[in-house]
Amino acid sequence: MNSNQFGGKITDQWKSIYESSSNWKGGVFQNLVETKTAINWRQLPGILCKQIRGHKQGSPPGLLPVEAFDKELFLQPSDHAKFIWYGHSVVLMRLQGHTLLIDPMLGGDASPIAPTKTKRFSDNTLQIAEALPEIDLMLLTHDHYDHLDYASIQRLKSKTKRYFVALGVKRHLIRWGVEADRITEFDWWQTEDFKDIQITFTPTRHFSGRGLSSIAKCLWGGWVFNSQSEKIWFSGDGGYGNHFSEIGGKLGPFDFAFMECGQYCDDWAEIHLFPKESVQAALDAGVKAAMPVHWAGFKLSYQHAWYEPVEEFIQYAQQLELSYTTPKLGQVFSVNDASTHHWWQAHK
Repeated sequence: MNSNQFGGKITDQWKSIYESSSNWKGGVFQNLVETKTAINWRQLPGILCKQIRGHKQGSPPGLLPVEAFDKELFLQPSDHAKFIWYGHSVVLMRLQGHTLLIDPMLGGDASPIAPTKTKRFSDNTLQIAEALPEIDLMLLTHDHYDHLDYASIQRLKSKTKRYFVALGVKRHLIRWGVEADRITEFDWWQTEDFKDIQITFTPTRHFSGRGLSSIAKCLWGGWVFNSQSEKIWFSGDGGYGNHFSEIGGKLGPFDFAFMECGQYCDDWAEIHLFPKESVQAALDAGVKAAMPVHWAGFKLSYQHAWYEPVEEFIQYAQQLELSYTTPKLGQVFSVNDASTHHWWQAHK
């Protein structure tokens, strides 16, 4: 195992920065409401057994295809934002003539420090980094391995100009060779202008950490992008709560949102959204059209089939009258593209 996987160490200097945040209490970052983020040690053996056994359809029987990057189509000028989803929570965005990349976990293993691998459902995804154009801005929601990947950062840092990251992520990037002056850290509700886009870091109900010594030593959240043409929201990881209505009241309504929906489980129900909660959270925030993410990448929960998050999201979206889209992996699409592809059905 590469020791770099753990990222930057917590030092007194970093702690002094985190202590200036109202969300840092008792030596860790805290959620807005009381949240069960740790598993009871007495329950752990049983949970590990269920996790090892897994769901019989927890992974697809074969590799999931990813469409080749269409550079010409992606960079072609447009009045609307363009997106490409690469599975799990990886979103490439073209907005106001700028290329943005969110949580670029393109690696093949979401458990690089564990004795067993959590293999990606698609093959050779790290090679996508080579095909991508120059990244004007990379955004990172928190430091969990399925969102912040050492190998992906190494592949992308030579073509990435700027980084907007959750408070606490900067130390990892510096450890991995990214210059400090290219990184801006965000506390909840902090807003910065990037070119002609106003970007705000929004709260979620989750946790963070890359090892036992770094649990909750990094903040977690989502991103709002407010441009001349539209408002876009990336919800980030986290369970249901009143913060969704607050986000909508302060920053919404939103033309489009990427909603976390996947890897949920009764054993950690407060830190991930179940499909019905994901749809309801979108409605709470004033979202006009949404897309479920945090699925089709890895098997991190034993409770659901790999395709179940999207199918249940669609079911509840139809019931609650929320517009939605479900693009193929690697497909270029836009805010005004409400078409759906039930592509996963061919891979069950």
